[in-house]
Amino acid sequence: MIRQPAVAGTFYSASPEILREEVARYCVTDVLPAAAIAVVSPHAGLKYSGHVAGAVFARVAPPETVILIGPNHTGIGPAISVYPEGTWLMPGGDLPVDRGIVLDLLSRLPGAQADASAHRFEHCLEVQLPFLQHIQIGRQTAEGARPLRIVPVVMSTTRRELCLELGRCLADLIQQQTITGRDPPLLVASTDMNHYESDEVTRRKDAFAVEAIRHLDPHGLEDAVRTHEISMCGLGPTMSVIHAARLLGRSAASLVRYATSADMSGDCERVVGYAGFTLI
Repeated sequence: MIRQPAVAGTFYSASPEILREEVARYCVTDVLPAAAIAVVSPHAGLKYSGHVAGAVFARVAPPETVILIGPNHTGIGPAISVYPEGTWLMPGGDLPVDRGIVLDLLSRLPGAQADASAHRFEHCLEVQLPFLQHIQIGRQTAEGARPLRIVPVVMSTTRRELCLELGRCLADLIQQQTITGRDPPLLVASTDMNHYESDEVTRRKDAFAVEAIRHLDPHGLEDAVRTHEISMCGLGPTMSVIHAARLLGRSAASLVRYATSADMSGDCERVVGYAGFTLI
Protein backbone atom coordinates (compact mmCIF):
# COMPACT_ATOMS: atom_id res chain seq x y z
CA MET A 1 0.00 0.00 0.00
CA ILE A 2 1.48 3.33 -1.11
CA ARG A 3 0.40 6.68 0.31
CA GLN A 4 1.15 9.64 -1.95
CA PRO A 5 1.95 13.07 -0.44
CA ALA A 6 -1.22 15.12 -0.02
CA VAL A 7 0.21 18.60 0.57
CA ALA A 8 3.65 18.65 -1.07
CA GLY A 9 3.91 21.90 -2.97
CA THR A 10 1.38 23.67 -0.75
CA PHE A 11 2.21 23.18 2.95
CA TYR A 12 5.88 22.56 2.12
CA SER A 13 8.10 22.50 -0.96
CA ALA A 14 7.80 19.53 -3.30
CA SER A 15 11.49 19.97 -4.18
CA PRO A 16 13.65 17.64 -2.03
CA GLU A 17 16.57 20.07 -2.17
CA ILE A 18 14.58 23.16 -1.22
CA LEU A 19 12.71 21.26 1.49
CA ARG A 20 15.93 19.96 3.06
CA GLU A 21 17.43 23.46 3.12
CA GLU A 22 14.30 25.00 4.64
CA VAL A 23 13.93 22.36 7.35
CA ALA A 24 17.62 22.58 8.20
CA ARG A 25 17.23 26.34 8.80
CA TYR A 26 14.28 25.75 11.11
CA CYS A 27 16.15 23.09 13.08
CA VAL A 28 19.17 25.20 14.01
CA THR A 29 19.67 25.19 17.79
CA ASP A 30 22.46 25.35 20.36
CA VAL A 31 20.72 22.73 22.52
CA LEU A 32 21.98 19.15 22.38
CA PRO A 33 19.33 16.61 21.34
CA ALA A 34 18.08 14.22 24.00
CA ALA A 35 16.04 11.02 24.01
CA ALA A 36 12.38 12.01 24.34
CA ILE A 37 9.26 10.03 25.09
CA ALA A 38 7.02 12.49 23.23
CA VAL A 39 6.66 15.87 21.58
CA VAL A 40 3.79 18.19 20.74
CA SER A 41 4.25 19.94 17.39
CA PRO A 42 2.16 22.19 15.10
CA HIS A 43 1.12 21.24 11.57
CA ALA A 44 0.50 24.41 9.58
CA GLY A 45 2.36 25.29 6.41
CA LEU A 46 6.08 25.42 7.12
CA LYS A 47 6.30 29.15 6.43
CA TYR A 48 3.94 29.74 9.36
CA SER A 49 4.78 27.08 11.97
CA GLY A 50 8.00 25.51 10.71
CA HIS A 51 10.14 27.54 13.11
CA VAL A 52 8.16 26.10 16.04
CA ALA A 53 8.26 22.50 14.80
CA GLY A 54 11.95 22.79 13.93
CA ALA A 55 12.81 24.08 17.41
CA VAL A 56 11.05 21.03 18.87
CA PHE A 57 12.57 18.32 16.69
CA ALA A 58 16.08 19.80 16.87
CA ARG A 59 16.02 18.93 20.58
CA VAL A 60 15.08 15.28 20.01
CA ALA A 61 17.51 12.41 19.54
CA PRO A 62 16.68 10.37 16.41
CA PRO A 63 14.14 7.61 17.17
CA GLU A 64 13.81 4.32 15.34
CA THR A 65 10.01 4.39 15.16
CA VAL A 66 7.57 7.26 15.54
CA ILE A 67 3.88 7.00 16.44
CA LEU A 68 2.24 10.11 15.01
CA ILE A 69 -1.20 11.07 16.32
CA GLY A 70 -3.20 13.95 14.89
CA PRO A 71 -6.71 15.25 14.31
CA ASN A 72 -8.84 14.15 11.38
CA HIS A 73 -9.62 17.37 9.52
CA THR A 74 -11.46 15.70 6.63
CA GLY A 75 -14.08 13.71 8.57
CA ILE A 76 -13.34 10.62 6.47
CA GLY A 77 -12.92 7.26 8.19
CA PRO A 78 -13.42 5.89 11.73
CA ALA A 79 -13.02 7.66 15.07
CA ILE A 80 -9.45 6.36 15.45
CA SER A 81 -7.80 5.44 12.16
CA VAL A 82 -4.47 3.58 12.14
CA TYR A 83 -2.74 3.41 8.76
CA PRO A 84 -2.32 -0.34 8.34
CA GLU A 85 0.80 -1.05 6.26
CA GLY A 86 2.96 -0.04 3.33
CA THR A 87 4.95 3.10 2.61
CA TRP A 88 4.43 6.86 2.74
CA LEU A 89 6.14 8.70 -0.10
CA MET A 90 7.76 12.05 0.66
CA PRO A 91 10.04 14.38 -1.31
CA GLY A 92 12.82 13.64 1.18
CA GLY A 93 12.51 9.85 0.87
CA ASP A 94 10.08 7.02 1.55
CA LEU A 95 8.92 6.06 5.04
CA PRO A 96 7.81 2.49 5.81
CA VAL A 97 4.93 1.84 8.19
CA ASP A 98 5.90 -0.25 11.23
CA ARG A 99 3.45 -3.09 10.72
CA GLY A 100 4.39 -4.82 13.97
CA ILE A 101 3.54 -1.82 16.14
CA VAL A 102 0.38 -1.19 14.10
CA LEU A 103 -0.85 -4.69 14.89
CA ASP A 104 0.16 -4.32 18.54
CA LEU A 105 -1.75 -1.04 18.88
CA LEU A 106 -4.84 -2.38 17.14
CA SER A 107 -4.88 -5.44 19.41
CA ARG A 108 -4.75 -3.25 22.51
CA LEU A 109 -7.38 -0.71 21.47
CA PRO A 110 -10.71 -2.10 20.21
CA GLY A 111 -11.88 1.44 19.40
CA ALA A 112 -9.19 1.81 16.72
CA GLN A 113 -9.49 0.50 13.18
CA ALA A 114 -7.01 -0.29 10.43
CA ASP A 115 -7.89 2.28 7.77
CA ALA A 116 -6.17 4.22 5.01
CA SER A 117 -9.07 6.42 3.89
CA ALA A 118 -8.74 8.96 6.72
CA HIS A 119 -5.07 9.53 5.82
CA ARG A 120 -5.35 10.04 2.08
CA PHE A 121 -5.91 13.82 2.14
CA GLU A 122 -4.93 14.57 5.76
CA HIS A 123 -2.01 16.96 6.30
CA CYS A 124 -1.46 16.94 10.07
CA LEU A 125 0.97 14.01 10.17
CA GLU A 126 2.56 14.54 6.79
CA VAL A 127 3.99 17.95 7.69
CA GLN A 128 5.85 16.43 10.67
CA LEU A 129 7.76 14.02 8.46
CA PRO A 130 10.32 16.40 6.90
CA PHE A 131 11.51 17.31 10.40
CA LEU A 132 11.75 13.67 11.46
CA GLN A 133 13.65 12.87 8.26
CA HIS A 134 16.05 15.72 8.98
CA ILE A 135 16.97 14.50 12.47
CA GLN A 136 17.30 10.95 11.12
CA ILE A 137 20.05 11.81 8.63
CA GLY A 138 22.88 10.81 10.96
CA ARG A 139 21.18 7.64 12.14
CA GLN A 140 20.29 6.42 8.67
CA THR A 141 23.85 6.82 7.41
CA ALA A 142 25.25 4.90 10.37
CA GLU A 143 26.27 1.34 9.61
CA GLY A 144 23.47 -1.12 10.26
CA ALA A 145 20.84 1.48 11.10
CA ARG A 146 17.34 0.87 9.83
CA PRO A 147 15.30 3.62 8.16
CA LEU A 148 12.81 5.57 10.19
CA ARG A 149 9.49 3.76 10.53
CA ILE A 150 6.15 5.38 11.27
CA VAL A 151 2.78 4.51 12.77
CA PRO A 152 0.24 7.10 11.54
CA VAL A 153 -2.92 7.60 13.63
CA VAL A 154 -5.64 10.21 13.16
CA MET A 155 -8.59 10.87 15.46
CA SER A 156 -11.99 12.39 14.79
CA THR A 157 -13.03 12.08 18.43
CA THR A 158 -12.27 14.09 21.55
CA ARG A 159 -14.29 11.86 23.85
CA ARG A 160 -12.34 11.81 27.10
CA GLU A 161 -12.68 8.11 27.83
CA LEU A 162 -11.45 7.08 24.40
CA CYS A 163 -8.56 9.58 24.41
CA LEU A 164 -7.38 8.35 27.80
CA GLU A 165 -7.74 4.74 26.73
CA LEU A 166 -5.55 5.42 23.70
CA GLY A 167 -3.02 7.05 26.01
CA ARG A 168 -3.01 4.00 28.28
CA CYS A 169 -2.52 1.67 25.30
CA LEU A 170 0.38 3.78 24.04
CA ALA A 171 2.02 3.70 27.48
CA ASP A 172 1.59 -0.08 27.71
CA LEU A 173 3.01 -0.54 24.22
CA ILE A 174 6.07 1.57 25.01
CA GLN A 175 6.66 -0.25 28.29
CA GLN A 176 6.50 -3.58 26.47
CA GLN A 177 8.99 -2.37 23.85
CA THR A 178 11.36 -1.29 26.61
CA ILE A 179 11.02 -4.57 28.52
CA THR A 180 11.95 -6.56 25.42
CA GLY A 181 15.05 -4.43 24.85
CA ARG A 182 13.82 -2.49 21.83
CA ASP A 183 14.05 1.26 21.43
CA PRO A 184 10.74 2.80 22.53
CA PRO A 185 8.84 4.70 19.84
CA LEU A 186 8.64 8.49 19.95
CA LEU A 187 5.10 9.83 20.36
CA VAL A 188 4.20 12.90 18.32
CA ALA A 189 0.98 14.79 19.07
CA SER A 190 0.20 17.00 16.09
CA THR A 191 -1.89 20.07 16.86
CA ASP A 192 -2.36 23.74 16.19
CA MET A 193 -3.78 25.92 18.94
CA ASN A 194 -6.53 28.57 18.78
CA HIS A 195 -7.80 29.46 15.29
CA TYR A 196 -8.91 32.61 13.48
CA GLU A 197 -9.24 35.16 16.26
CA SER A 198 -7.05 38.18 16.94
CA ASP A 199 -3.46 37.75 18.04
CA GLU A 200 -4.26 39.20 21.46
CA VAL A 201 -7.24 36.88 22.04
CA THR A 202 -5.41 33.82 20.72
CA ARG A 203 -2.39 34.33 22.97
CA ARG A 204 -4.64 34.85 25.99
CA LYS A 205 -6.72 31.76 25.30
CA ASP A 206 -3.78 29.54 24.39
CA ALA A 207 -2.04 30.34 27.67
CA PHE A 208 -4.64 28.22 29.49
CA ALA A 209 -4.06 25.22 27.22
CA VAL A 210 -0.29 25.63 27.35
CA GLU A 211 -0.34 25.53 31.15
CA ALA A 212 -2.36 22.29 31.18
CA ILE A 213 -0.01 20.64 28.68
CA ARG A 214 3.02 21.71 30.70
CA HIS A 215 1.54 19.90 33.70
CA LEU A 216 0.58 16.83 31.62
CA ASP A 217 -3.02 17.29 32.70
CA PRO A 218 -5.43 15.89 30.09
CA HIS A 219 -8.50 16.69 32.19
CA GLY A 220 -7.28 20.23 32.75
CA LEU A 221 -6.57 20.62 29.05
CA GLU A 222 -10.05 19.50 28.08
CA ASP A 223 -11.57 21.80 30.69
CA ALA A 224 -9.49 24.75 29.47
CA VAL A 225 -10.49 24.16 25.86
CA ARG A 226 -14.19 23.91 26.74
CA THR A 227 -14.25 26.77 29.26
CA HIS A 228 -12.29 29.28 27.20
CA GLU A 229 -13.59 28.11 23.80
CA ILE A 230 -10.13 27.37 22.44
CA SER A 231 -10.40 26.03 18.89
CA MET A 232 -7.44 23.67 19.31
CA CYS A 233 -7.78 21.08 16.55
CA GLY A 234 -5.59 18.39 18.14
CA LEU A 235 -7.22 18.22 21.56
CA GLY A 236 -7.79 14.46 21.37
CA PRO A 237 -4.27 13.52 20.23
CA THR A 238 -2.68 15.84 22.80
CA MET A 239 -4.81 14.45 25.63
CA SER A 240 -3.81 10.92 24.63
CA VAL A 241 -0.08 11.66 24.41
CA ILE A 242 0.24 13.62 27.66
CA HIS A 243 -1.75 10.93 29.46
CA ALA A 244 0.63 8.28 28.10
CA ALA A 245 3.62 10.34 29.22
CA ARG A 246 2.25 10.69 32.75
CA LEU A 247 1.63 6.93 32.95
CA LEU A 248 5.25 6.46 31.85
CA GLY A 249 6.47 8.48 34.82
CA ARG A 250 6.87 11.94 33.34
CA SER A 251 5.61 14.87 35.37
CA ALA A 252 5.99 17.88 33.07
CA ALA A 253 6.42 19.00 29.47
CA SER A 254 8.85 21.72 28.43
CA LEU A 255 7.47 24.51 26.28
CA VAL A 256 10.06 24.99 23.54
CA ARG A 257 8.38 27.78 21.62
CA TYR A 258 5.03 29.50 21.27
CA ALA A 259 4.09 31.69 18.30
CA THR A 260 1.16 32.74 16.18
CA SER A 261 0.83 33.09 12.44
CA ALA A 262 1.00 36.88 12.95
CA ASP A 263 4.70 36.53 13.73
CA MET A 264 5.26 35.47 10.12
CA SER A 265 2.36 37.02 8.21
CA GLY A 266 1.95 40.33 10.01
CA ASP A 267 -1.83 39.84 10.07
CA CYS A 268 -2.87 40.23 13.73
CA GLU A 269 -6.64 40.05 13.17
CA ARG A 270 -7.09 36.42 12.12
CA VAL A 271 -4.35 34.19 13.45
CA VAL A 272 -3.57 30.60 14.43
CA GLY A 273 -1.54 29.73 17.52
CA TYR A 274 1.35 27.26 17.53
CA ALA A 275 2.97 25.62 20.56
CA GLY A 276 5.82 23.12 20.63
CA PHE A 277 6.74 20.93 23.61
CA THR A 278 9.23 18.22 24.43
CA LEU A 279 8.68 15.48 27.01
CA ILE A 280 12.09 14.10 27.93
